[in-house]
Amino acid sequence: MSESQRIAKTIAQAGICSRREAEKLIEQGKVKVNNKVITSPALNVSERDEIMVHDKLLNTKAKTTRLFIYHKPQGLVCTRKDEQDRPTIFDRLPQNLPRLINIGRLDLNSEGLLLLTTDGDLAQKMMRPQTGLKRTYRVRAIGHTTQKQLDKLRRGLRLEDERFRPMEIDFLHKDEETKSEGKNVWYQVTLTEGKNREIRRAFEAINLKVNRLLRLSYGPFELGDIPRGEVAEISQHKLKKFMATLK
Repeated sequence: MSESQRIAKTIAQAGICSRREAEKLIEQGKVKVNNKVITSPALNVSERDEIMVHDKLLNTKAKTTRLFIYHKPQGLVCTRKDEQDRPTIFDRLPQNLPRLINIGRLDLNSEGLLLLTTDGDLAQKMMRPQTGLKRTYRVRAIGHTTQKQLDKLRRGLRLEDERFRPMEIDFLHKDEETKSEGKNVWYQVTLTEGKNREIRRAFEAINLKVNRLLRLSYGPFELGDIPRGEVAEISQHKLKKFMATLK
C-alpha cells in the first residue's frame, strides 16, 4: 500500500476478511488506527498508519495476491467456525497454505469448485453480481417438470419478494441407475449470482428436488480433474490477466 485508501479495503487486502466484513468489524469497534478505536469506515489510511484488528497488528506491506481452487467434498461448511460444530473447509485444507478467504460458498451438501484467495478485496469484487461472472453446475434432481416450467427459470423467477436472474439450463441425461420415469435427471445450470441455495430453491419451485449439486466452474476457472479434497493454485500469469478484466 503506497498511497492512502479506505481502511476497509486495506484490511481486505491483508487477507483478514472481505471489505464488507471489515466494515462490520469497524462498526463493532474491533479496529484501531494509531491506537484509537474507530467506528466508521469513512477513513483513509496509508502504510504510515498502525492498524490493529482484534488487537492484532495488521501487516500492511504489499502482498502477492494468490488464488486457489479447492475441490470441496460434501459434508463441509464454508465458514471458519461453525456454531453447530460441523466440520469446515478450513479444518480440511492443507496446513501449509496461507490465510485464505472463500469466494462465495457451497452449502453443506454441495461439492465441487470453491475459490479461495489471500485478498479479501478480490473476493468481494468476484462475488458482486455486477461483475457478471458465470458459475456452472451439474445438477441431479428428482421429480416431474415441463419445458414450460424450465423456461420460467430461463427467463428469471420471482419467489415471494426475491427475484432470481435468468439461468441457462440444459438437459444432460437421466441417471442410468434409476429406471423409473422422471427421476434422477441431470442438468447443467449456469448463473451469474450466488444467492443462498439459489439452484435448490429455484428447482423446488418447479417441482424438482436437487439431490446432488457439483460446481464445475466460476468465471474462467474450472474444476477440471482436481481430485476431491485437493487444492490447486492458479498461476500468477493467469490470475493477473483475469484481475485486469475486473470492473
